Amino acid sequence: MRKKGVLILSDGTRYEGEVFGAEKPVSGEVVFSTAMTGYTESLTDPSFEGQILVSTYPLVGNYGLPTLEKDEETGLTVFHESHKMHPEGFIVHDYCEGYSHWNATESLEEGMKRDGVTGLTGIDTRALTQKLRDHGPLMGKILIEDGDDIDFVNTDEINLVARVSTKEVITYKGTLGKEIVLVDCGVKENILRNLLKRGLTVHRVPWDYDFTTMTFDGIFISNGPGNPNLCIPTIEHIRKVMTMGKPIAGICMGNQLIGRAIGADVVKMKYGHRSHNQAVRMVGTDRCFVTSQNHGFAIDPDTLPEGWKPYFINLNDGSNEGLIHESGQMFSVQFHPEACSGPTDTQFFFDDFVALLTK
Repeated sequence: MRKKGVLILSDGTRYEGEVFGAEKPVSGEVVFSTAMTGYTESLTDPSFEGQILVSTYPLVGNYGLPTLEKDEETGLTVFHESHKMHPEGFIVHDYCEGYSHWNATESLEEGMKRDGVTGLTGIDTRALTQKLRDHGPLMGKILIEDGDDIDFVNTDEINLVARVSTKEVITYKGTLGKEIVLVDCGVKENILRNLLKRGLTVHRVPWDYDFTTMTFDGIFISNGPGNPNLCIPTIEHIRKVMTMGKPIAGICMGNQLIGRAIGADVVKMKYGHRSHNQAVRMVGTDRCFVTSQNHGFAIDPDTLPEGWKPYFINLNDGSNEGLIHESGQMFSVQFHPEACSGPTDTQFFFDDFVALLTK
């Protein structure tokens, strides 16, 4: 028999269901993802740190969780995006008790218990999603029957990047003869896999590490959770390295931090983009791509300085989806070209970065 639980939003709205996974009260910003597959990758994506994730797809858990095995050479996980789950809570309409998949080794619930993620099932996730879309950002908390109450946590006031970034410099050797600094703001491991697959030597550094004195051929700034305006040391280091004339690229949080480094404003979106079906267009062309996304902040393109322009725009709401400098040496995207899970239409982003390093 499962315990009863309730999701309470900061405006007082309540959604009652049954608890699965960890049985502890949690709080964070409530966000929704419209992806139909990929709960393994979403839950282990550091960009969901501190949030309560709502899945709009009604059936979750039917293919379990894959093995936690790691690649012997790199130490990266084989089937996950990091070594643990990051959301505080996971809200679903129907949690599937049984699972079947060729590489499943445990149930979703077993993994959530291990990593301390509280789940609620039996929730009308369509009504909850409509609530979030109409109202905009809302904090929430999941309480367990006969358990303690807790306060709402505003994750926009917490430096979540500092929580998920590596605590030490890690080097992955490549064969291309080119070295890059990867600023780890909460990097998805498939970003690392894509960089290593292209032969780069990658020096993975903490979010606030002063990489400006290192030897490198280029800089790559990763995705990450939360409010980019709190990453002051990273912004200052990016601004300094921009004067060196080296290639710089960024993904998601990396796009926002590059924007902040050049003086652009980054603003909170009404409900963000978290899905596998966001259509974007490369500015100045008729080339369109379907992308995977996970972010709640965006750059205000009207605040870009001279020499910079939007690289991509979102075809649903017109929001910024990337930046590019007139030199072509610095560029970034708001979406996820590594798309794990999701469409792989834009993996040329990595090839374009490598091309700058080798020309």
